[in-house]
Amino acid sequence: MRLPQSTLNTIHGWLLLTPAAVLLVAFTHYPTVATLIQSVFSSGTALRPSVFVGLDNYQMMLDDPVFWKVVGNNLTYASFTIPFSIAIALLMALWVNGKLPLRGVVRMAYFTPTILPMIAVANIWLFFYSPDIGLLDQITRTFGFASTNWLGDADTVLGCIIVLAIWKDAGFFMIFYLAALQALPPDLEEAAKLEGAGRWYFFRKVTFPLLMPTTLFVMINAVINSFKLIDQLFILTKGGPDNASSLLLYYIYEVAFSFFDEAYAATLTVVLLAVLAIIAIGQFVILDKRIHYR
Repeated sequence: MRLPQSTLNTIHGWLLLTPAAVLLVAFTHYPTVATLIQSVFSSGTALRPSVFVGLDNYQMMLDDPVFWKVVGNNLTYASFTIPFSIAIALLMALWVNGKLPLRGVVRMAYFTPTILPMIAVANIWLFFYSPDIGLLDQITRTFGFASTNWLGDADTVLGCIIVLAIWKDAGFFMIFYLAALQALPPDLEEAAKLEGAGRWYFFRKVTFPLLMPTTLFVMINAVINSFKLIDQLFILTKGGPDNASSLLLYYIYEVAFSFFDEAYAATLTVVLLAVLAIIAIGQFVILDKRIHYR
């Protein structure tokens, strides 16, 4: 029996989609649902099986002072890394998009932090922040300042992590802005010059509005990056001192793999996913109205 051509096309389409769909369900949807279910059960052991506890894990989370400490740290971290990394990326893209000598080398230099492994980045900055022998201490001592334990002081450790993150993310975001700038029609700038518009006026009224789709994409990535830092913390501070540099994902890692409380880790993960989803939806709803798509 020969099947109709439309049926063969449908089967062909499903066969093409099946591998991707299986991977998506296995590594994204199933873990999300399993985590949500685990968050309403207790952590089981060999002698004491897991039991349904309802929202007790969420109540424990609300009463956990360390949770609120890492939430505050994460909000501070996000409020600095997101705007600064985006602004620096845009400035770098504008600069390397113009005519300058060794432009290719400059672009590569800006992008290099992005391709470095996280562990290597942490080790590089560990050299900067080490007390007495670190680069920062050597510079500050030339001005008469005393040695500072940058990563061991609760007042400076989070700022050190923020600087590191901005240094690494800005080059990555610059690539997207550079690609968007090179896609802008050059006749717009020529027309603006004929009309007597200055460079700042042209950037504010033409370039920046046309870059808004890229800005939305970069902003969503920056928000996600601000909640997924863990590698550098593991190498540099391990969340210390006294949780001063611990962020939400690192706290989840500690709860799951150091304290072996899988149920509480699942609860924290559900909250993290919910927060990221709300922020992403809010960005799309609010910013999409201000974006000019061509």
